[in-house]
Amino acid sequence: MNLFRKEFRLSGSGGQGLILAGIVLAKAATLEGYKVTQTQSFGPESRGGKSRSDVVISNTEIYYPEAQYFDYLLALTQEASDSYIYDLKENGLLMIDSGWVKNLGMTVNNIVECGFTEITLEKLGTSLPTNIVSLSAIVRASNIVSEKSLEKAIRLIIKPNIVDLNLKAMKLGFELADLSKN
Repeated sequence: MNLFRKEFRLSGSGGQGLILAGIVLAKAATLEGYKVTQTQSFGPESRGGKSRSDVVISNTEIYYPEAQYFDYLLALTQEASDSYIYDLKENGLLMIDSGWVKNLGMTVNNIVECGFTEITLEKLGTSLPTNIVSLSAIVRASNIVSEKSLEKAIRLIIKPNIVDLNLKAMKLGFELADLSKN
């Protein structure tokens, strides 16, 4: 068996739903039988302060639950990118919302730039599910969990009255990730 440990940081500002996205990712990974830890941090402001959700996924016991050097970093704001980019592994993947992140503090080998917020608003009529769009894009890029597991996690975690919108957001995120590969 190949042993692995993958570390994800989903980061942005309070109110973007990144903690919820981390919980969804953690649930999807447990549905596939992985060992998972999910931690979170947010500023004292409920909206606008720094927010992050870390998910560690492994096929063996996790003895240290905190993410330290990320395999995958999602940054939806400039502040998040500036704060966390230096903890991205050398061959890690940085995924940014190009509508909000304009300057990178260092050269990154693997980067996906996408206007997540703008595209979500345009395609779905609201920017609220940007968290699920960007989560789905990073899930597709990492191949960490299946589409089926992510969909099931969304159905289990997201409030029933907005599940359908978030399933559309998931499909949009997969499409955006597929386009970025070309």
